[in-house]
Amino acid sequence: MRRPTPTAARQDPAGPRRARSRATAWLGALLLLCASLVVAGGPAEAKAAAWQPKPSPMTTPWTSQVPVDNPLPEYPRPQLTRPDWLNLNGIWDFAVTGASAGQPAAFPEQIRVPFVAESALSGIQRRITQNDKLWYKRNFTVPANWDGRRVQLNFGASDWQTTVWVNGRQAGAAHSGGFDSFAYDITPLLTTGGNTVVVSVFDPSQTGGQAVGKQRINDVTPHPGGGIFYTAASGIWQTVWLEPTASAHITRLDMVPSLSDNTLKVTVRGAGIAGQTARVTVSSGGTTVATATGPVNSQFSVAIPNPRLWTPEDPFLYDIRADLLSGTGGTTVDSVGSYTGMRSISVGKVGGVQRPLLNGKFVFQTGTLDQGYWPDGIYTAPSDEALRYDLQKHKDLGFNMVRKHIKVEPQRWFYWADRLGLLVWQDMPSMDTRTPDSAARVQWEAEYDRIIDQHRSSPSLVMWVNQNEGWGQYDQARIANEVKAYDPSRLVNNMSGVNCCGSVDGGNGDVIDNHIYVGPGTTTPTATRAAVLGEFGGLGWKVPGHEWYPGGGFSYEDQASVAALNNRFVGLIDTIRENQMPSGLSASVYTEITDVENEANGLLTYDRQVVKVDAARVRAANLALVDASRNPPPPVTLPTGQNKSLRVTTPGHTGKYLRHQEGLAFTAPVDANSDSLLKNDATWKIVPGLAGSGCYSFESRNYPGQYLRHRDFRVYKEAGDGSALFRADATFCALPANGGVRLAAYNMPGGYLRHINSEVWMATRGGPRAWDNAASFTEDTTWSVDNPWAG
Repeated sequence: MRRPTPTAARQDPAGPRRARSRATAWLGALLLLCASLVVAGGPAEAKAAAWQPKPSPMTTPWTSQVPVDNPLPEYPRPQLTRPDWLNLNGIWDFAVTGASAGQPAAFPEQIRVPFVAESALSGIQRRITQNDKLWYKRNFTVPANWDGRRVQLNFGASDWQTTVWVNGRQAGAAHSGGFDSFAYDITPLLTTGGNTVVVSVFDPSQTGGQAVGKQRINDVTPHPGGGIFYTAASGIWQTVWLEPTASAHITRLDMVPSLSDNTLKVTVRGAGIAGQTARVTVSSGGTTVATATGPVNSQFSVAIPNPRLWTPEDPFLYDIRADLLSGTGGTTVDSVGSYTGMRSISVGKVGGVQRPLLNGKFVFQTGTLDQGYWPDGIYTAPSDEALRYDLQKHKDLGFNMVRKHIKVEPQRWFYWADRLGLLVWQDMPSMDTRTPDSAARVQWEAEYDRIIDQHRSSPSLVMWVNQNEGWGQYDQARIANEVKAYDPSRLVNNMSGVNCCGSVDGGNGDVIDNHIYVGPGTTTPTATRAAVLGEFGGLGWKVPGHEWYPGGGFSYEDQASVAALNNRFVGLIDTIRENQMPSGLSASVYTEITDVENEANGLLTYDRQVVKVDAARVRAANLALVDASRNPPPPVTLPTGQNKSLRVTTPGHTGKYLRHQEGLAFTAPVDANSDSLLKNDATWKIVPGLAGSGCYSFESRNYPGQYLRHRDFRVYKEAGDGSALFRADATFCALPANGGVRLAAYNMPGGYLRHINSEVWMATRGGPRAWDNAASFTEDTTWSVDNPWAG
C-alpha cells in the first residue's frame, strides 16, 4: 500500500473529531477558549434567517436543537488541539450543476454545513446522483490577531472529490476521499478584510469506484426496500474550520503505548521543519508525569512510571502537550494538546486457545454493529451529545466493544470511545460489491493509509477490518500483511465474514471472522488466529410510531413481542457464555445497536427515542459474559464407560428421569417401586462423543448400539446408521450448571437438551418455537447425573 508523506502545503491531521480534548483543568480551559473563538463570518443575517431545515422523516431528541449558524461548535480534532480557531460550520450558499460544469454564476440556495445535501438538517434534502456536482460558497474574515501566522483551512471529511478555491484561486490539488480529513495552507490566497471560499464536490456514490460503504443513490425520503444499503451522503459532512499556525508547525502526533517497557513511543510530525526539535509532556490531573525531547518526524520514547492502564472498565487517559522547539535557544514555536491511553492489544494462547489479549489478558469482546446513520443528518450526527449517545448506550447495555461498520466516524467519535471505554473495530469502508479495477484499488489503498494515519493514536481502536463479506474484494492476504506492517500495534482482520457471500479468506491476519445469522453458530480458532463472530443476531421488533417507513421494516428474525425479543437476545448471549466461548470464541458483534432505515433489528429505534430491550437484563447478560472470560468455570467431566440416570432438576419435577419409550425420549417418574423395564429405559451408558471425544454420547442400557439423538428438534433413541450426521446428532457437550449439568447439542449451537410437558427436545432459549419458551429454561435444561436405576 502506498504511504503518503505529509507536506507543508497539505496538512495531514489525525485523531478523533470535534472537541474539548481531555477532562482536566488545563485542557478544559484550553477548549473553553477554543469555543469562545468561534466567530461569525458567514452569509448575511437576513439570508441565514430565511433558511429553514426540511422536515425530518424521523426526529431524534436533538433534531430541533441544532443551531442554524453554529452547528457542531466543538473543536473537531481532540488529539491535536490549538487554542485559536474559527468554525466555518453554518449557512453557506449552495448550488447544484451538472457533473462536468464549472463554477455557477449564481448560488440560489442555502445549505447548513456540515450536513449532507440528502439530509433534512442540511435544508436541501434532495437526491444527488453521479450526474451532479455540489457547489458551496461563503465569506469569512480572518481574525486580526492571526496576523503573521499561516492560515490552514481544514475539512473533517467531504464525500467524495473536493476542490477548493479561495478568492478565486484554487487551494492545492483536489482531494479524493470521503472518510479522511484534509487541509490546505491558504495563506497566499488571502486578502485583507473579507475573503470568499468556494468548494465543489463530486460524489458518484456506488456508480464510481471509490470507498462508499453502505451508501446507495436512492430516494431521500422513506420508501420501501433498500435492504442493507442506505441513503447516500454527498458533499461536506464534517466540520470545516480555519486555524492559524506558525510556519513550522506540528501536523500529527503518532502515539503508541509500549507496556513491555512502560514507555509511550511518540512521533511528532511537522511541516515547514528546519532544525526544530520536539518536546512531549505527559500529565495527569495537571501534574507532570513525564517529559522527553526528540527529533521531529522520528520516533522517540517517553518513560511512563507505573502507568495506569486503559481498559473498558477504567478508560484512563493521560494529557499530552507537544511543543515544537527552535534549533537555537529552544524557543517554543508551536504547541498542541492531545491525550493518550496506555494499553496493549495482541493475540496469544490462553489454555491452548488463541485469544485476543488486552493488556496481556483475555477478555471477551462483546459489541454491536454500528452503522453510524441518522434519520435527520444521514452521515452526520445532529450534535456532539447525539454522537456520544450511541456509544454511551453501548456502555449502559454492558457492551465493551463496537464495530464501526464500513464507515469512518469524525475524530470526535473516537474521542468519546476513548473516554467512555469501548474497544473499537474499525472497518475500512468498502467499495461497491463488484470487483474493483486498478484505479479504484490505488485510490482505496491510499485512503486506507490516510485513515490509519489519522486514527492510529486512539487507544480505543484495537482492530482494523480490511474487507467485509467479499464486497470489492481483492488481494486479501497482501493487504492484511501491509496493514499489519503499517500499524503493528493493532490487530488486523483480513475479511469479516469469511464464511459468507462468496468471500475469500486471505488466510492471514490475527482473527478468523464468521457471520452467522441468527447464530451464534460455531467459529473455530486456528493455531495462529483467534475466532470471532463478526456479525450475528438481527432480531427484529418494530415499534409503532418509530418506523422509518411504517410497515417496511425487516430483520433476520422477527420477534412476537418485547418479551420475546428480550428472551431471545439474552439467550444468545448466554449461549455464547456457556458454549461458544469455552469452545474457543473470543468476540461477538450483535446486529445492531439501532434500526437503520428499513432495517428493524436494532436494540434502539432509528430515531433513538426508544430502547427496545430491557437494559438491565441485557447489561447483566453482557457483564456475565465478560466476567466468565476472566473467571472461566472448570470444565465438566462425565464418567465415561459407566451407566447413569439423568434426573430432572426443575422444582416440582425432581422425581422424573429421562427415559425412552417406543423410540422417543420422555421424562417420567421413577422410584424403587418402578418396574424393571422403566428402570432400564431410564438408564444410559455414557460414552465418548461419537462425533467428538471432548463431548459425550448416551447409549441405551437395554438397547445397546442405540443412542439419544436429536432430529428435527425432537429427541429420539435410535440405532446409528454410520453417517456423520447421526454421530453429530447423538453427541452432546457437558456444560456446568447449578445443581447438575447442561447438555448442549454438538451440531446445533445454542441448542440444549430440554424437557417440556414430559417430552424431550433440543431447545434454544427464547427461540421461535413452543419448546424454546424462556419460562424455567435453565431449570428444564439442567440434569443431575445420578446413580443408575439399572446396573
